[in-house]
Amino acid sequence: MAGPLEGLKILDFTTLLPGPFATMNLADMGAEVLRITSGSRPDMAAFAPPFFPGTDLSFATAYLGRGKRCLALNLKDARAVRIVHQLLGRYDILIEQFRPGVMARFGLDYESLKKINPALIYCSLTGYGQDSPISGRAGHDINYLARSGLMSYSGRKDAGPSPLGMQIADVASGSNNAVIGILAAVISRTNTGRGQHIDISMTDGTIAFNALVAGAYLVDGQEPGREGFLLNGGSLYDFYETKDGGYVSFGGLEPQFFAAFCNALGRPDLIGGGVTPPNLEEVKDEIRAVMKSKTRDEWMEIFDRTDACVDPVLSLSEALDDPHTKKRGLVVELELASGQKVRQLANPIRFSETKQEYTKAGVQAGTHTREVLKELGYSEQEIDVFAREGLFS
Repeated sequence: MAGPLEGLKILDFTTLLPGPFATMNLADMGAEVLRITSGSRPDMAAFAPPFFPGTDLSFATAYLGRGKRCLALNLKDARAVRIVHQLLGRYDILIEQFRPGVMARFGLDYESLKKINPALIYCSLTGYGQDSPISGRAGHDINYLARSGLMSYSGRKDAGPSPLGMQIADVASGSNNAVIGILAAVISRTNTGRGQHIDISMTDGTIAFNALVAGAYLVDGQEPGREGFLLNGGSLYDFYETKDGGYVSFGGLEPQFFAAFCNALGRPDLIGGGVTPPNLEEVKDEIRAVMKSKTRDEWMEIFDRTDACVDPVLSLSEALDDPHTKKRGLVVELELASGQKVRQLANPIRFSETKQEYTKAGVQAGTHTREVLKELGYSEQEIDVFAREGLFS
């Protein structure tokens, strides 16, 4: 059965993680995605180890390119621009991840392309947006997090902010907002017949993640601090080390969950103080001491028998082998072009009718160049000339 986005056709000019992750999710849900890559300036993801045995195919290319075809073009060549114009007759959604102004230099900016296809939906995904005073600035996930304000109240008082293990700004902000923006624009186009330009800034999306904290600040003007409020370590809602060096998480803010937590610890005397007791540090130290009396798994044998919002901090291997992960089908197996099998993370969205089908892993840059150009009407001889003259490099 086709995915829910069958019929959407997307030209993908993105690299690294944010854009490719977004278009992978769209492809998982049935969209037809054509990656446009440079033969002479390959995506950095192509160099990310590990590589599959006997190939120069990176795991990142096989993962982020899942479900997509790939056409190599030298966008500095006027013939490449003409090919993109031809593709716009078939693909009416475009996403790009260059710094502002780069696509305009190629003649592939929204204002130029909407003259060819007025229904075009054009998504620009950047660090700081199209019209920011710092729109031309280089940046990565850590920079967007720093500028967003989030890191000013994340971390410990005595240690400051710490680099995070996943790319929040890139993926949770950039990738997801690009998907949301594109799908919203598709609905708008269905209603009006008009396309539009979508300006996604990873910093903007990360600023929005301040959510409740910023909402409160905009009312009372109180600057949040590290370990200064309910959800960032300023309460008993926290991580606790166990005897074996493992950790468990406690999130029981509600009275019934907190009471269950205290009873499981053998400390019912702490219930009256709640999760934000007046002597917070003293109580926290007492809980830390109790937690270190048993291993992580010993504690989980206890907490699995009570409803206290306690879960173990799993290693990645444990998380991927967890019964929840298996039951929810969050790891899938695909076949590479070489015939080798590869396991990848699945799309986390589940549909009752239009289920995702994982048919092909990502391929090397330019794999489908001839196939796509022949679909546009070019002959083998013309494609050979293009190759000799550097159109694909």
